[in-house]
Amino acid sequence: MAQYHYDEGGNMAAYFLITFLSLILIPMTLSLFNSSTEKTLDGCQCKPCVDHRKRVGSLLKPNFSRKTYFLVAGWSVLGYVAYRAATAKIDNKVYNPFEILGIKSGTTEKEIKSHYKKLSRMYHPDKVRATVNNTIEEIQNRFVEITKAYKSLTDETIRENLEKYGHPDGRQDVSMGIALPKWIVERENNIWVLGVYGLLIGGALPALVGRWWFGSRQKTKDGVNARSAAAFFKSLKEESTMEEVISTFGKAYQWELPVKTPKYDADLDRLEKQINEQAGSKWEEVRTLCGDNNSRRKALVLIYAHLLRISIENSTLQEEQTKTLLQTPILLSALLNISISRSWLLPTLAIMRLHAYLAQALIPGSDHLRFAQLPGISTAEVDTLAHEARDLGDILSALEKKSDSRALDVKKALQKWGRIEIVDAAFKVIGERVVTPSSIVFLVVKLRLSPPDKVHSVKEELDANNTKRVIKMNDEKDEEFLTSRKEVEEMSDDFVGGLAHAPYWPGERKPSWWVVLSDEKTNRVVVPPMRITDVPFSQPTSDRNYRCYKIQFQAPQGTGVFTWKVQVISDTFVGEDVSRDISLKIEDASVLNTEEPLEDDISDPDEDTIAGQMAAMRGGAVKKHTVDDDESDDESSTDDDKGSSSSDSDSD
Repeated sequence: MAQYHYDEGGNMAAYFLITFLSLILIPMTLSLFNSSTEKTLDGCQCKPCVDHRKRVGSLLKPNFSRKTYFLVAGWSVLGYVAYRAATAKIDNKVYNPFEILGIKSGTTEKEIKSHYKKLSRMYHPDKVRATVNNTIEEIQNRFVEITKAYKSLTDETIRENLEKYGHPDGRQDVSMGIALPKWIVERENNIWVLGVYGLLIGGALPALVGRWWFGSRQKTKDGVNARSAAAFFKSLKEESTMEEVISTFGKAYQWELPVKTPKYDADLDRLEKQINEQAGSKWEEVRTLCGDNNSRRKALVLIYAHLLRISIENSTLQEEQTKTLLQTPILLSALLNISISRSWLLPTLAIMRLHAYLAQALIPGSDHLRFAQLPGISTAEVDTLAHEARDLGDILSALEKKSDSRALDVKKALQKWGRIEIVDAAFKVIGERVVTPSSIVFLVVKLRLSPPDKVHSVKEELDANNTKRVIKMNDEKDEEFLTSRKEVEEMSDDFVGGLAHAPYWPGERKPSWWVVLSDEKTNRVVVPPMRITDVPFSQPTSDRNYRCYKIQFQAPQGTGVFTWKVQVISDTFVGEDVSRDISLKIEDASVLNTEEPLEDDISDPDEDTIAGQMAAMRGGAVKKHTVDDDESDDESSTDDDKGSSSSDSDSD
């Protein structure tokens, strides 16, 4: 029968606690270590970007979050418990009579008896006096152990018990230890133990479940507050401008980052005054549309201060600006999903482009301000520096002519610039040459990146490398990609997209793009956009100087020609969007039947041929050989001979 006992020494409880804490602390520590020591992706090598990445990814800058405090406390408890377990006295030992008597295992029985007599004279209770450290009970227990050990080696019955059951007293009851210290179940501690159980089960557990339940109800699948999504749904319009989009997503901060009491009123008023001086009517329009709310006002002031590149002296306000900016991608993603669900083109494009304005800290407006994305170029000097510039490369040329020191950083930034090119865009249907109504169509787009200082246009490739060979020689790979289930063509394992040039964004940023199929005549998005990343840089020497992406959709039900546009929108670089007109021709299904060749009996082998004889032996169909066929063949051959001879005579 099994006997249960509590862990009086606390050893089993210590091992249980060590195991439990290790299962939690080790994965959390590894995740924190991997995130902090993650290899920095290759990216823009200009000085502002290099300094920015050092500030963002520096390991010397502590980031004490709740997770960090929990790990520190958890490892401290684990270390203490491990020390207690390592220094604890272990009572569970295998019974060894030789060890108790202090002799070797090969000792003879005569030597055992002689040694036992010596021990009896030394440890007999009548011979040993009791002291403070050596009580009568301990003396008696020691002598009993010596006597049992002696009998287990000399008595036949006891030796048999030892050999069979591992103990001189025979079969022992199974002892099951409970990994709880004994003080937990002691009567005087019952009130405290019950209080802890009641607090955990009656308080902490319901609170945790309630927080999860009500928190999940307040959040949408996009990770924003349900009231923010409702505000997006009501405020967004089909003809919303960029300012209206900014005010719409700014309303969400009332619930995403609420401000209970006004803080930093003086600093915010000073910032808002500077914003009003520089932005003017655009800022007034946004503030009016967004309404009077402390959270909305504060968020919009911090966002516009970022867009206008206005420095903030208050360190606490700087941290709140960073927190506000890092929240914008989530809010814009939720706002974009609402716009796409309604198939509205103008607000969809405005939301996409707002990502790039936030990344580069540029106020939406003049197209000429896109030159201020380059390192060291401020918005104030754009017009004076390159008044007639039409491209980013013109800025570099102007700086080099003036021997400006900023030319080196500008050149480094342009070498990793995300200027995207559409190599090809076409509609494909698997296994068909034409597109029929309601068929499954794939929009296949081939993209690559070409830095502004090394642009390889399609015309240049035609002159230098033969465009047909570069773009058309991979038809088999294109067909294999079309029939696969993947939406993005696989690249080599060593290809990893680099970090973008974004020195003003409060974090490392990897560029991405949206592929949009739109109908500008009806202001509609034809199919939901596809977000892509890791677009390869142009390599003119490669036989596949692009990467394929595909979007699947169902063709319209009616026939005709649909003129649409493929647009590729950047979420990081302002003014680097590209587009191409594309037409989808829907033809009636009867075209497929008329164009298919009709089968006849030519496919059957002639019975006089070897193939025909083998087919006849197998019982297959063969073409019968008749006399008329011979005569017709002879006549045809005669006619051919006459024709050939006459042609020869004519040529002579």
